Order: sequence, then C-alpha cells, then structure tokens
Amino acid sequence: MPIFFWRGDSRYMGGGRHNANSTCSAVALRKASRRLSQFYDTALAPAGLTVTQYSLLTELVKRGENAPTVTELAEAMVMDRSGLGHTLGPLERDGLIALAVDSRDARARNVVLTVRGKALQKHATAFWARAQKKFTEIFGARQAADLHATLLAIAHDERLGSS
Repeated sequence: MPIFFWRGDSRYMGGGRHNANSTCSAVALRKASRRLSQFYDTALAPAGLTVTQYSLLTELVKRGENAPTVTELAEAMVMDRSGLGHTLGPLERDGLIALAVDSRDARARNVVLTVRGKALQKHATAFWARAQKKFTEIFGARQAADLHATLLAIAHDERLGSS
C-alpha cells in the first residue's frame, strides 16, 4: 500500500495509518527509503540481488574498464567503507566481483566486475526496469523525476556531510 504524498495532497494514501505529524526530514526520508528498498528488493529477488547490490553492479558497469578502488566506490555510492565492505562480501563470494591490487598503490584494492557479475546485472536490469516503471506509474512521472533530482541533490550536497 503506497504511503506517498500525491500531487501536493497533504494526506497519506492508505487510510491514515501513517503518522504525518513528524517534522523531521531524516525520519521521513528513512521511512521512504525503507519502503522503496523493500519495493525494489522484492522486484530484484528473482535475480538474487538486493537493490544495494544491483546499484553497485550497475555503478561498476558504468565505469567499464576503469575499476574503482574500494574508497572511490564508497564515495560514489555515498557509503562508508565498512558498510560497502559488508555489501561487497557476498558479491565477491558469489563471483560477481573481484578485489584486485591497485596498480598505483599496493595498499588499495580495485573492485572489478567479473563476466558473471556483468551478466547478472544485465539480467537484473529487466526486473529493475519493471519496478522503476511501476514506481513512476504509482507516483507520477513528474513527481518521480522531481523526487529523483531532489534526492540526488541531497546525496551530493557536501554541506550536509559530517564535520
């Protein structure tokens, strides 16, 4: 059952089960994040991936032959290194990625997408695309685009970083 605001309406869809009185942006964002993660995780389940794993594989596909270091990938994904490490473990175990010594710095590790990882990412993209389409149909194309732009602006605003 959707919990999104609809076209400026201040009431939640779903019969008022959700408390709309919180003024904390972080709480609202975490609730929305959990809902969307569940939505996309369910959609990607037939491929055996979570949305976080899918997004990491997709980031690696976009980089092509330019395999990032763990630190570079963590920065790109706006994740801390330990959280990224927990996510990379199962991907490495399943042969979807490999960690290779960086040619410029032997202390660093590059995250390399394997042939198997690339194939699974391609396969999972069909499931992701269906979820993306359904989200857009539920939420509205303009609202989805505006939300996407706003979330990316928040994610990459260095003023919100820990100081």
